[in-house]
Amino acid sequence: MIRKFLHTLLLLFTVTCLHAGTLKGKLLEAATGEPALGVVISIEGTNLHDISGLDGSFSIPNLQKGSYRLTVRHISYAPVQKEFAISGNEVIQMDLSLEAAAGLKLEEVAVNGKRDGASDNTARLMERNASQVMNIVSGKTIQISPDLTVANVIQRISGISIERNSNGDGQYAILRGMDKRYNYTLVNGVKIPSPDNKYRYVPLDIFPSDLLDRLEVYKALTPAMEGDAIGGAVNMVMKDAPDKLTFSANVSTGYNELFMDRKFMGYDFRSIQSKSPYELNGNQYNAAPTDFSTAAVNYKLKTPAPNLLGSIAVGNRFLHDKLGVLLAGSYQNTHRGSNSLFFDSEAVDTLRGEALTKMSERQYSEQQIRYGLHSKIDYRISEKHKIQFYNAFMNLTNVQVRDVKATQLTIGGYDPVAGNATLSYSTRSRLTKQQIFNSTLQGKHQLLDALALQWSAVYSKATNEVPDNMTVPLTGIRQNFQEKKTTVGDASRRWEHNSDRDLSAYLNLTYNTTIGSTQLEWTLGGLFRDKSRSNFYNNYQLRPADPFTEYGKDFTDYTQIRWTIQNPRGSVGSALTYDATEQIKAGFIQFKAETKNLEILGGVRAENTDQGYTMRFSIGEDRPSGNQKYTDFLPSLHFKYKPEDHINLRASYFRSINRPGFFEIVPYRIVNEEYQERGNPDLKRAVADNIDLRYELFPRASEQFMVGVFYKMIKDPIEYTLQRDAIRGQDIYYSPGNFGNAKNYGLEIDYIKYVKQFGVKANYTYTHSRITTPKSRRIRNESGDLETINVQQTRPLYGQSAHVANLSVLYKNQENGIDAQLAGGYTGDRINTVSQFLDNDLWQKGFIQMDASIEKTFRNGLGVFLKANNLLDTPMEVYMKNTSASNINIPNQDLPGKTLIRRDRYQRSYLLGVRYKF
Repeated sequence: MIRKFLHTLLLLFTVTCLHAGTLKGKLLEAATGEPALGVVISIEGTNLHDISGLDGSFSIPNLQKGSYRLTVRHISYAPVQKEFAISGNEVIQMDLSLEAAAGLKLEEVAVNGKRDGASDNTARLMERNASQVMNIVSGKTIQISPDLTVANVIQRISGISIERNSNGDGQYAILRGMDKRYNYTLVNGVKIPSPDNKYRYVPLDIFPSDLLDRLEVYKALTPAMEGDAIGGAVNMVMKDAPDKLTFSANVSTGYNELFMDRKFMGYDFRSIQSKSPYELNGNQYNAAPTDFSTAAVNYKLKTPAPNLLGSIAVGNRFLHDKLGVLLAGSYQNTHRGSNSLFFDSEAVDTLRGEALTKMSERQYSEQQIRYGLHSKIDYRISEKHKIQFYNAFMNLTNVQVRDVKATQLTIGGYDPVAGNATLSYSTRSRLTKQQIFNSTLQGKHQLLDALALQWSAVYSKATNEVPDNMTVPLTGIRQNFQEKKTTVGDASRRWEHNSDRDLSAYLNLTYNTTIGSTQLEWTLGGLFRDKSRSNFYNNYQLRPADPFTEYGKDFTDYTQIRWTIQNPRGSVGSALTYDATEQIKAGFIQFKAETKNLEILGGVRAENTDQGYTMRFSIGEDRPSGNQKYTDFLPSLHFKYKPEDHINLRASYFRSINRPGFFEIVPYRIVNEEYQERGNPDLKRAVADNIDLRYELFPRASEQFMVGVFYKMIKDPIEYTLQRDAIRGQDIYYSPGNFGNAKNYGLEIDYIKYVKQFGVKANYTYTHSRITTPKSRRIRNESGDLETINVQQTRPLYGQSAHVANLSVLYKNQENGIDAQLAGGYTGDRINTVSQFLDNDLWQKGFIQMDASIEKTFRNGLGVFLKANNLLDTPMEVYMKNTSASNINIPNQDLPGKTLIRRDRYQRSYLLGVRYKF
């Protein structure tokens, strides 16, 4: 009986479906032809309805035979009613154009005057209208993404991979396979200095992403842009003063899985001595053990508090809309870390490969306190004159403890069966405070109908402090699998700080004219920048008062160790204590000719560089100083052809340079933990000729398909390599150098598509580069002795991955206020460290990073969101492309055909928060 009932029910359902029709279509804005999103389409007299999706499409199924009336209603559009009939099992296609509601037409004109700078549509429109090759991430995309800092956001852009810091967060951007040194960073179009103590590049993890309206990446330079970027330029466009009262805020909390498995190791960093005894008491003062605080070694194991993050932004216009004000702030207090495995190695010879000598198990615990403050004021003096004043302050405080246990792997020193080994331990506390302040006053003046003037006056300063950086080593043994910490080794306490101050002035004059049907724009401009950099370094060497003091017997924590000071006045006479200066004088002439289908932009830029240094203390009998002066002429030419309104064909050429870092030309020698580092006073700037070709298709306002190729010919590229001292052959040092010519070329594909509530964002980049550098090769001669010979080896550029790809699957349901995203990224193998030996470069293994986010917004402006990072718990692994028989019994050597050098695990991170906006 039941079976007959089910058969009857199935028959009725089948017959009903066969006679049911479907209404499908798209809603488009009549004025622009773009999709109308979030509009309700209903069938009168029924409960059937739908909401237009991201592409404007709608679909209403299960319409029985008969006549119907379609109704479209939305506050922004004039109502629409449409009659239609269903005769059976059919699909009716109905595309509708929506006119703006009568009361909103005037407002729409105002909106067109100042578009929403944070929307996806604005980002696509700016990419389409740009005169050069560029990519943009909108503020809306940043808001719903899983990323909390600019460094993590930028990895979603085609052709970009990132370098991560010791806790797994992104830190530096690598553009088109060009290392971070080949790029520069802008805030609101103005170049900012770096807090790094040696180099020019800016760590992008210092910037909270929720302060941005959008993130722009310029992959081709125009004459109006500064010329020291071979990879490209990153421009952070901060939130702008609105046209009406706006307020937004969010607060969130979360946790890192890493500290569900182990404790967080920390100390009271607020009690750290910010200045060394040398700075506090003068250069003749002899420091005593009592001059040093125990705060840096008073370690505590604890369960960290949940992460806390929040931001707020408020803005409005005053004085009859002449004055616009925006104030925004962001705060992030997070606990991160990693469990790291690291191997030291020693080259044996070419045939036997690299022998591992020590295995270190490292645990990093890091607290990051990041905050940013941003204000924007603009005043419209008249329709032709506008002044704006921008200020930003960014701070990143990183509190890190690294706890290391190392096992010697030399022959006879490790017995995996008996569990016997020589052990060493070290614990390092490091507090790093980085700050960037930028203040920019700008004016825009329409002097005549065809003549405009723009100017900027800029003060910027970046600082970096690393006070009381202390490392305490212990030695011990393992017997029968029992570990014993024994004597204390020599320790060090180090103070470092540096500042980088810029005073800059920009002046551009633009003249517009028309010749026939061609619009012609001429721009003449210049730049002057005075840079002053100061570095300070002081190091104290400590020795235990009792060289035989033992852990567990004479002390139980590091605060109880008694020390003697080996150099009571410190070691300030170091190459790390220096002053540097740089003056940039630049001028350019640029033209832009535009017809209905063709735009040509070109010109030339001239940049004069005067870069110098002075050591603040004598090294030996000398107090070195020096400088480099040179002038570069940088032409560029950009074509954009539009066969149709939504299609661009681009071709670009530009020449650019890369200046040496401030510290790189100082003749210094520094002994680091794993190698010696030296400067190179003869280091030259790199010069590159860059070519781009790109096809761009914009089917809808928020959709795109772009495919392009790029080619870079680089003269005197700057690479860091491990080298052998030509005089003292046993000395190995790490140093920058110029290595002939290098080539870098590749392919980029960008794709964004929306269907109903779903969207896909995908990009892929293939990059191929080649550079030839000198290497050493160890061979055994006829007598059986090791002999070192010099050879040349061709390899990819440092940091360049052949394959980089991103795929994001989006879901947007406007009826329920839901935005969701699953974002995956792949970065292929790339060189992590260049070795002095043939075929012994260290490579970072390719990896997949998976993140996700979901946000629910209610009609009252309140929303809740969840973000999750590193869902696959992907490790960072570094290896060598060879194996050695001597490493067979070494633990954790599980990469087939490779020698594992490093493996870092960061675990997953979760964040839950609420957001309010009106």
